[in-house]
Amino acid sequence: MEPLIGMGQAEAAPAQYVKDSDTEHFVDDVIQASQTAPVIVDFWAPWCGPCKQLGPILEKAVNAARGAVTLIKINVDENQHLASQLQIRSIPAVMAFSQGRPVDGFVGALPESQIKEFVGRLAGPGAGGAEDEPGLDDAKAALDAGDTATAGSIYRHLLGQDPDNAAALAGVARCYIAEGNLDGARATLDAAPKAPVEHAEIAAARSALALAEESANAGDPEALARSVEANPDNHQARIDLAVALFAHHRAEEAVDQLLEAIRRDRDWNEQAARKQLVKLFEVMGPTAPATVKGRRRLSSVLFS
Repeated sequence: MEPLIGMGQAEAAPAQYVKDSDTEHFVDDVIQASQTAPVIVDFWAPWCGPCKQLGPILEKAVNAARGAVTLIKINVDENQHLASQLQIRSIPAVMAFSQGRPVDGFVGALPESQIKEFVGRLAGPGAGGAEDEPGLDDAKAALDAGDTATAGSIYRHLLGQDPDNAAALAGVARCYIAEGNLDGARATLDAAPKAPVEHAEIAAARSALALAEESANAGDPEALARSVEANPDNHQARIDLAVALFAHHRAEEAVDQLLEAIRRDRDWNEQAARKQLVKLFEVMGPTAPATVKGRRRLSSVLFS
């Protein structure tokens, strides 16, 4: 591997842990390699100031994991099609892959403590990285079970320890959303400190809030389904149906409707169906079965 020059690091990272790659080698370097150990992908460009800030910190954390996780660097200027396919909209952007699929990620240059935490979660205990942050798993489990009081208490405790904890901040917002307090969720997200404001979990919470606001006026799924059946090319009705289905916890059916809208006319209303589908993916999270299956089907529709 060629030394990574110009990224601000004191010395080149070990070749076995950090590597440059491109579109041609992405499947081998990321998809296949992640079957053995987690792979972190750093999307960057030479002109990107925050990329130069993030790069050395990320490499340092990966090196400290001593092979439990590897880092692949993708120059988006030289691999624009790949970046577009993976929906990279701003840089620096980081995605983590395991078993051939995305499992975590964030956008922006985060503080070193959060980078260590991110790498540590992927590397696992005893790998030299940071350990999982205490309480986050418990809070998420409580939220998933509908116990917003317990989840909110844990998230707020974590925020008391670290006001820049993006996962905890997003968790508080999601608790408000689950309780129907959209104003509380909005206020929480608007108060996000500068550092984690573009964090993947903050972005997902913002998408969840936007979707909750849309769902409040989505209408009856059965009535919308009848409208779509009467006119299959009524794309707005189909998108509204997807939002209504998602609001009624019918995520896979919502994804089906949006994929059908994309199949019929992907460019309608500035790709409104694709944008709505991406929003659903963000809300569900990268490891949700409906997200994994939906992304695979979306690629088939877009590149068929």
